[in-house]
Amino acid sequence: MQDSDKLAIAAHLHVLLRRKTGRVTDTEWMAANAEYAMEIVRFARQHAVEDGVPELAEWAERLDRAVHEPAPAPQRRPLLETASQAVRQRLAPAVVEVPRYVGGIR
Repeated sequence: MQDSDKLAIAAHLHVLLRRKTGRVTDTEWMAANAEYAMEIVRFARQHAVEDGVPELAEWAERLDRAVHEPAPAPQRRPLLETASQAVRQRLAPAVVEVPRYVGGIR
């Protein structure tokens, strides 16, 4: 899962926890650190049951899945394609912009 998606889930769960339990969390750390995220998941699930807030359990589940889902593999371009593009860019003539004078005044 993309880091931005994890951050969005963490932010939503942060707002829910703040409103429903008064708990303040660190959304960026939650998205970056699996151990911290899983502790927040545990806390949210516990309060979902104790306080009768199913929305907390739903977002805790989303965060749990996001933490355990492998990151997408970066897309790679073939080396030959990358090298040929670099050569084309290097050999391309430079575009020189000539200033335009209006009314014969320089």
